Amino acid sequence: MQYRAEVGIAKRRAYRDWDYWAKPVPGFGDPKARLLLIGLAPGAHGANRTGRMFTGDSSGDFLYKVLFATGFASQPTSTSRDDGLKLMDAYLGAAVRCAPPDNKPTVDEIRTCRPYLERELGLLKNIQVIVALGRLAFDVYLGILRDQGRIVRRSDFTFGHQAMHHTGEGHPLLIGSYHPSQQNTSTGKLTEPMFRAVFQSARRHLNGATDQT
Repeated sequence: MQYRAEVGIAKRRAYRDWDYWAKPVPGFGDPKARLLLIGLAPGAHGANRTGRMFTGDSSGDFLYKVLFATGFASQPTSTSRDDGLKLMDAYLGAAVRCAPPDNKPTVDEIRTCRPYLERELGLLKNIQVIVALGRLAFDVYLGILRDQGRIVRRSDFTFGHQAMHHTGEGHPLLIGSYHPSQQNTSTGKLTEPMFRAVFQSARRHLNGATDQT
């Protein structure tokens, strides 16, 4: 928490004219969404600056381009909270709500922020697919399911890019994805076609659910 405030005061030279958000960053999107994305944490000079998840940094540039291409976002870019972006049938949350140093939240930060994700899961009544962006988000969500008695062990579920897991009758499909961090995208660990395939899979599952109703 101290770090997010320090970043908001020191700022980055390119954003010295910005009034940094520098507070916990809430989730956002369609309250009737059937797709939930769970990210890692706000970027120090991205969401911690703009006040909206995955907005204003390279991870967000990569994410929203793909969400737009797969029909889950109204535009392919996101630069500020008031740029007109809307998520369609999708909601974006995170495992941690305050920017951590080096994008590595501590156990205490994860524990402190988890109730916010649990609250969103309770409020979003229509979720049918969850995309966990990175292993940490994947593990946090499985920890919630375990503590709710919906699964026995987290270790029964293996993280992998586009790995799909059924978590029980009537519960959302869980899809793992590499996080769209610059480290992953610049090295080719995560390419745009790989990332797009995740959301195309989510779309097919949602279309199948619609066809069955």
